[in-house]
Amino acid sequence: MTDTTVDNTPTTPTAVDFWFDPNCPWAWMTSRWVGEVEGQRPLDVSWHVMSLYVLNEHQDVPEDYKERLARGQVYPRLVTAARLRLGDDVVKPLYDALGEHIHHRQEDDPAVVVPAVLEELGLDADLAEYAWSDEVDAATRESHRDGIERVGQDVGTPVIAVEGTAFFGPVISPAPKGQQALDLWDGVVAAARYPGFFELKRSRTVGPIFDTTD
Repeated sequence: MTDTTVDNTPTTPTAVDFWFDPNCPWAWMTSRWVGEVEGQRPLDVSWHVMSLYVLNEHQDVPEDYKERLARGQVYPRLVTAARLRLGDDVVKPLYDALGEHIHHRQEDDPAVVVPAVLEELGLDADLAEYAWSDEVDAATRESHRDGIERVGQDVGTPVIAVEGTAFFGPVISPAPKGQQALDLWDGVVAAARYPGFFELKRSRTVGPIFDTTD
């Protein structure tokens, strides 16, 4: 019998841009999903930092929340400083290492996390100095602006652009695996490509469920 199965898997890499704030557990979940898809599809993913502090600095949010976001600038600054010194290729490994400490291990002291991550990756220890200064803030804001202007101000992190089609999210938990990850990818990208599609939402019933085997 002749096999008439048609393989519709794309062979040309799909250009994907992913903006994240390392502090955000939901962005972390989405990044694990994109990584799962990348393992099964030819994606060319570029990783970029954004900032929840910048996103909310002019919003009417509780002062204690805004202060927490300001303290969280440590991590976007660190990623920005590393990118400026070492290039774009350092962004994803640094994000992975930060996420392991921040989200999987639930470590909440940047003064411990930052030097530990730099040592693990063999990066210059003096990069830590930028995490607690405003020296790279302009570059952090520029990266943030590049992502957020594609989707508008009334969203959060992450922002994803697939060959120019940008959207916020998806907000998912846990990150799907295997065929389920591909099905979600195809559905989200298809919906986002429709010019008149703006929002699909339901109440969250679970928090971030981390797969510690990642």
